[in-house]
Parts: sequence; C-alpha cells; structure tokens
Amino acid sequence: MPAPRPRDAATLILVRRDSAQPAILMGRRSGGHDFMPGKWVFPGGRIDRADYRAAALSELRAEVAEELAATARLSRQDGARLARALAQTAVRETFEETGLIFGHRSGETLHSDLSGLSYIARAITPPARHKRFDARFLLADASGLQTLEPTDSRELNDLAWFTTAEARELDLPTVTRAVLDVVDLHISGQRPQTTPFWRWTRNMPGRAL
Repeated sequence: MPAPRPRDAATLILVRRDSAQPAILMGRRSGGHDFMPGKWVFPGGRIDRADYRAAALSELRAEVAEELAATARLSRQDGARLARALAQTAVRETFEETGLIFGHRSGETLHSDLSGLSYIARAITPPARHKRFDARFLLADASGLQTLEPTDSRELNDLAWFTTAEARELDLPTVTRAVLDVVDLHISGQRPQTTPFWRWTRNMPGRAL
C-alpha cells in the first residue's frame, strides 16, 4: 500500500532559564492514543486551516520565516503563508495541550508572539506509520509565557519541566531524543550550521542536513 502523505505539523520547545540548569517542558501522551501512546513529547500537532489567518502580536523574524518557508514540500504551497501558519500551529497546540499562552489571549482569541520563535529541526514520520507528519520543531524562551504552570489535557498528561539530562531518562520517541541534542546546542549558544532534518525510507532511517 502507498504510504500516507505527511501532514504539515509544528512543535514548540519551551526553555525555562530561571534555575541553575535550563529546563524544557514535556508531557506524556495518553495511553489511548493510536500515535505514540505513552511517549513523552513536546507540545505540538498538525496544522489547521484557521492557523493561516490567526491573529498575532508580532510576526516571525525574517530569517526564521525564510527558513520555514523553504520547508514547503508541495509546489502549490505558498511558503510565506505556510511559515506563518506553522508558527501559529506551534503556539495554538501548546495552549490547547498545556494551557500555556505564548503571547496574549483576549476572550476566545489567542494572539501569538511569533517574534520569539526559532526554527531548529525538522522530521518526517516513517512511511510505515498509519499517520505521518512533517514536523517542524520551534524553540522559544519560557519568559514569554504568562505563567510557568502547565495544565494537563486530553492530549498530554504529567506535564512538567525537565533538564535535558532528566528528559533523556523518559520514554521518548527516537526523533525526540535526537532533537534534545539540538536543543542542548541552542541552549549553549552553539547553533548548528545547518538545520537538522530527519526522514525515513521503508528500508532504513536517514538524516539529511
């Protein structure tokens, strides 16, 4: 059977720096999920049509918008619109899964602070999976949050802040473990020369830089 087409998705990695060691927010996926049940992950999810027109307090920095736009897979996709929508997806999914607001909320409207986001990695789910995602991993400083206390949701449970060393002791998906190495580099100020991009074929995993 042909592999399902990957769905555009975005993940937000929040870094808290108010202790001796930086910490990142992670939660455990419900055991009832048919995609990575019980695994510890960063908040995130697939893009929604509404993300293309969602409100924002600020826009992506030019270099981040350009990098995200270049990840468009389909010739008919507008890279600039996709870049903004991916950033909105990351902020929205974080709010829905953790209750944390990266920006400002007015009534039912979430106004995202897109200028605080950086693009650090990308991964496409293996073709053997019944669900596939083209996930872009975004990074932001937790100082942009209105509160540092997350709330569990139907998507993520046991939400907590972990050092990257503590996170590596959790039950992680393979790609999440790889992304932690990239997070460590960014936290230490050693951004990779190229953005890591993991993708898998039916025969073996691969990595393109």
